[in-house]
Formats: sequence, structure tokens, C-alpha cells
Amino acid sequence: MQTRHFRLVWNLIVGLMVAISVRPADAQEAARRREAADPTSAVRQATPTLEGAEQHVYKTVGDTELRAYVFRSAEQADKPRPAIVFFFGGGWRSGSPTQFAPHCRYLARRGMIAIACDYRVAQRHGVVATACVEDAKSAMRWVRSNAEMLGVDPNRIVAAGGSAGGHLAACTALIREFDAATDDLNVSPRPNALALFNPALILAPVPGELEMDPAKYKELEKRAGVAPERISPYHHLRAALPPTVIFHGEADTTVPFETARLFAQKARELGSECILHAYPDATHGFFNANRDSGQAFRQTIQQLDAFLVEHGFLEPAG
Repeated sequence: MQTRHFRLVWNLIVGLMVAISVRPADAQEAARRREAADPTSAVRQATPTLEGAEQHVYKTVGDTELRAYVFRSAEQADKPRPAIVFFFGGGWRSGSPTQFAPHCRYLARRGMIAIACDYRVAQRHGVVATACVEDAKSAMRWVRSNAEMLGVDPNRIVAAGGSAGGHLAACTALIREFDAATDDLNVSPRPNALALFNPALILAPVPGELEMDPAKYKELEKRAGVAPERISPYHHLRAALPPTVIFHGEADTTVPFETARLFAQKARELGSECILHAYPDATHGFFNANRDSGQAFRQTIQQLDAFLVEHGFLEPAG
């Protein structure tokens, strides 16, 4: 059993630390073709163009402008709308906000303000994972601070993401440090709900459940920039976690299903709602729009839709 536990966590570390080469794109059309072919590809231009989205700079770090891509329906809203903020995956090393553009377009049509956020990553900006956490918290504060301009209800904001992006979304709810010096700390980054797709939720040993070789722990510590417990959502779970839905493949060898199960179990033991949708035979990234003719994308987005309806973020579909 202990060997199995070690293997589970080691697979997680391999998945988070894997290096993916990044090359800039020369043209918007090439970027759109890549988005259609593979939304999770790390071969991206640094500032992608997402068709149908408004671009806003939510944060500037040195000469780096971090953008929020805002999708909304063409209908004029007569009242503030709920919002959902997506963070892409890529092991904190790479990735692009284009990953969740299909999710944003769907939810914008359903009446939400849907936002895909960029954040700093290792291969483009030379940062460690704590900077990614900082940027995610800044993005959530920016949405809440600019709720009137965006047409957003500041009390109905969902944080969402996949893999490392799911980790960041969870961190906005649970991690109380790693705030940007320029952030207004009077504005909460805490979401009103969480939607997580094969998220990385356990980054350190869980005695009796998940073990880790000390040498591998040190490798992750270097990648994270701090002791991994400090940015491990599981290790910061407490009562009153926002309502949470998780989509995870049981055959995921990058972020093992067992980590999601343990997180959901602990959250429920603490009295929080945490729904775990398990997908038999599904591997990492199964939910992306380009995978398997989009079948899992359609299924997970419908399950997310139902969750959002249940919690008052969406009206039932007509």
C-alpha cells in the first residue's frame, strides 16, 4: 500500500514539473489554428488573441502585462451578472488562456461574464509557483474591484481551472499568503464557488495516505519556491470551503484520481459541499474541447451548468 501511495504522489510531481518547450507564434491565424487543434498546447504566442473577447490588463509586473480575456453575451444586462474566472493548466511552466476559451464562450451564452486569465509561468517569465498563486489572487481581486465596469455581481464569482490552473483556483479560496505588494488587501480574492478540472490539490505528503520520497519532495520544493505544504490546497482545507465541483479522470497518471478523492472526502468531513465527478478510463486533460470529438467537454460543461444553476449562478436553460 505504501508503494502505491508513493507512486501516486510521484506521478503528480512528474506531471507538474514536466518541461514543455514554448515557441512564439507569428500570426493570429496560426494561433487560432493551434487553439482549434489543441487548446492545451504550450506552443503559444505570449499574448494570444481570443476571438470574441475583450482584453483588459489586470496586473503589470515590470514590463509584463497580464491580461484578462472577458467574454459576454451580446444581450444588454439589466443587472450585474455572475462571473467565472478560468486559469489554464501547464504545470506552472507553460500554457495559455486559450485553453478555456470554449468554456468561456459557452458560459457567456448562458448569461455569465466568463473570463480567461493569463498569469506568469516559468518558461515565459522565469517564476516559481508562488508567483502563479500571487497572480491568481490578483486576478480575482481585479474582477471584484472592477465589478461595476465589468457588469459583474461581486458576490457571485466562481474560480475555475484545470490541472495547475485548478490548483490556482483552489488557492484563491484557501491560501492566505502570497499576495502581491500592489494588491488592495481589503478586497477578497476568495471565490463564491469553485469548478476544478483534474486539479493538483495535494502537493505534499499526507501521513497514512500519501507518502513521498524526500528527494522528490526537495525537487518539488525548488519548483514551488517554498515548502510545498504552503501552497498545497489539501493542507489548508478548513470549514466553509466555497461550494466546489471537481471533474477528474480515474485513469489520470499526471494528477492521480486518489488526490481528488482525498480532497473531496476531507472537505465533506469539514462540513463543506464538494462534488466529485469521476470519469472511468479518462486520462489527464480529458475535458478539453478537442479531445475525443468533444464528448467529455460536452458532458463536463453540462454538469458544470447544472452545478451553477443549483447554486444560483445561472438560470435554468430554457
